[in-house]
Amino acid sequence: MTSAQIKAIQEKIGTTADGFWGPKSIAAVQNHLRNLMPKENPWPMTDQASLTRFFGAAGDEDRLCNLVIEGLGVKYEGSAVKTIRCNRKIASSLLRIIKKLSSSHPYVLADFNGCYNNRSMRGGTTPSLHARGAAIDFLAGANGNKTSWPAKATMPLEVMEIFAIEGVLSAGAFWGRDAMHAQWSQ
Repeated sequence: MTSAQIKAIQEKIGTTADGFWGPKSIAAVQNHLRNLMPKENPWPMTDQASLTRFFGAAGDEDRLCNLVIEGLGVKYEGSAVKTIRCNRKIASSLLRIIKKLSSSHPYVLADFNGCYNNRSMRGGTTPSLHARGAAIDFLAGANGNKTSWPAKATMPLEVMEIFAIEGVLSAGAFWGRDAMHAQWSQ
């Protein structure tokens, strides 16, 4: 993002608009998004015991559903997506998010990169939230795992706000990287 774009984010989140993304801006954006989240966040903590209790075991495909999203503009490699395989517990939340993005940020939906994928977290052996169908990726090309947000990654804060309203954690704001990734956890 440009310095002007970073300043615009800083103004919106109520911190010094200097175009420098440091600890104060990081804390401010996390506070901004947490304030949008439900007071009683419905999603589990990120420890494996909590995730398993809530979503089921990683790779348990009996916990998944095919969420119908046909006609909402979701595309994978240029082809329209009719359903997204996700954990049943996130289905209604994910549908609300996709409907909002369809009208506000359709280009984000046009670059869908996956939801359910029975795999470990990158570089480790701990199951990814994708292995429970409780994480989703959009705009991977410009918002990859090692791309810092907002200095290099381009995921709009407004998209993260849409996820936050549902209590969903956006990696870009909370990890400072992997801005393509959002997960249904606290």
